[in-house]
Amino acid sequence: MLFILTESNYHGKIRRYSYWLRSCGYVAAIRLAQLGFKTAIIERYNTLGGTCLNVGCIPSKALLDSSEHYHNATHAFKEHGIDLSETPTVNFTQMIARKGKVVDANTSGIDYLMKKNKITVYNGHGSFVNATTISIKKQDGAEEQIETSKAIIATGSKPTVLPFLPIDKTRIITSTEALSLKELPKSMVIIGGGVIGLELGSVYQRLGTQVSVIEFMDKIIPTMDDDMGKELQRSLKN
Repeated sequence: MLFILTESNYHGKIRRYSYWLRSCGYVAAIRLAQLGFKTAIIERYNTLGGTCLNVGCIPSKALLDSSEHYHNATHAFKEHGIDLSETPTVNFTQMIARKGKVVDANTSGIDYLMKKNKITVYNGHGSFVNATTISIKKQDGAEEQIETSKAIIATGSKPTVLPFLPIDKTRIITSTEALSLKELPKSMVIIGGGVIGLELGSVYQRLGTQVSVIEFMDKIIPTMDDDMGKELQRSLKN
């Protein structure tokens, strides 16, 4: 989860900030720095970018891109007059490795933007001590406190855990583990027909996995426009 802080001044060992933001993103940090605030980010994990860049939009789109190339090679090339001397095969290890490089390139780009805009980055877990004081617990166990007069909280997301189906990260996994499997599964059941599940389902279906989706509501992507859900379901069936 991402924390963004804009500093106003120092008093003793406790640093004071004008604003404290959580998970609003590096774009907010950059803009605040451009407006003249001395800005800092507190990030619990080792890389910036939150869910989207590390275990969400970016890696899933990278795998969608790779799987689409494979699907086109096996289903569309011949129609376009492209004959392959051998039947294409999936090098899944390389596909996952490429996905990792895409993620690294994006997170490294954010690191560059932080330095360019003179934004300080703290790695640790931030939590409120009181309404104006935030404690940062670092990975080595050390703690530091800062103060802020204002706070904007926009929490990140976590996969829903079903009480009767504990996640073991081996057979029962979340979308995070699905982005870094060691080998292609023969079959996969996805619980939840939302955007993330259907994206990953599309990736593995293209690569040869038998994919089934279980959705509680009467349609997939139930929080979105009905026409979109109908069109997507028609596409997935084909």
